[in-house]
Parts: sequence; structure tokens; C-alpha cells
Amino acid sequence: MVDTPADSSRLSDSALRALAEAAGTLLLAQRRRVATAESCTGGWVAKCLTDIPGSSQWFERGYVTYSNLAKEQSIGVAASVIETFGAVSRPTVEQMAAGALHDSGADLAVAITGIAGPDGGSPDKPVGLVWFALAQRAAPPVALQQNFAGDREAIRRAAVATALRMVIAAAGGAKATAGGPQP
Repeated sequence: MVDTPADSSRLSDSALRALAEAAGTLLLAQRRRVATAESCTGGWVAKCLTDIPGSSQWFERGYVTYSNLAKEQSIGVAASVIETFGAVSRPTVEQMAAGALHDSGADLAVAITGIAGPDGGSPDKPVGLVWFALAQRAAPPVALQQNFAGDREAIRRAAVATALRMVIAAAGGAKATAGGPQP
């Protein structure tokens, strides 16, 4: 894993807003609705999206599933998946995205789970490890792993930007990557 610097100068509030506006413009043009399922970002992606006037036309709902129990009860992540792979894992984030998509009726869903720190990391799952998944109807979830450097704020801010870029990529028909469209 290569650390991706969480450059807070590039990820200002205005930069996050620009990403959310771009996502909203594309979603509105395609008449698609998005849902979010967030753990380590605590609803920050949903906040960015709903900061945009008119977001009710393309934002369906957000789930903040910080605890394992919330992941299980709110969006149907299997307890056995969390027990086997952990809350911060590809299988968990894929089930988060799929569950949010299914439960919400949205056209696409983005999910995030990670370790923002400053504690909670391990040699196998260090602070800064974040898993993302984007689910769309009639397609398997697309998962992405990133390892961000920086403090808790920088890691969470970078995770929000990455999730927004994934929504932009999906809404625009491009490959969803961490380095996708820039504001």
C-alpha cells in the first residue's frame, strides 16, 4: 500500500463543495439519485451533497453506520462478514454500498469505512486505511482501497473527496478512481 497524502490545501471546504456541485449537476442531468453509507466520515459526504441547493432532486438519503451493529441493522451488512473480515474491509464496504442501494431505492450508492485515527490502527489495518464502494443497479459494486496520510481531519477530508469523485465518475460514466475529476 502506498500512502496517499491528504493534502488539506487541495481539499478545502470550497474544493469539496465544487466536487459536490459537479456530482449534483451530473446526477440531475441523468435524473439519477444517490444514497450514501458512511462510517469513518460520519455523514460528511451527505452533508456536502445536501449543502447544494436543489439537492433534493438527486440526493435520496444518507446512512451513518458508525458501529458494526448499525451496519448490520440499517443496511444489512452480515455480522459474519464483519466478524470474518472486519468493519474496514472490501467485503464490508461492498455490502454497505449494496445495502444502501437496495434499502434506499436510489440509482447509485457510495459507501465508506475506514480508520481515521489517531488510534484504532494495526499493522494489517493502519490509521489512514479507507475502503470505498460504489454500487449501481444491475452492476456489481466497484471497490477502492486508499491509505491516506495525515491527521484525523485530513484523512476524513480526503475520504470525502474520494467518495465525491467516485460519484462524479459513476454519474459521468467514467471509471471511478481516487484521482478522478478535480474541482
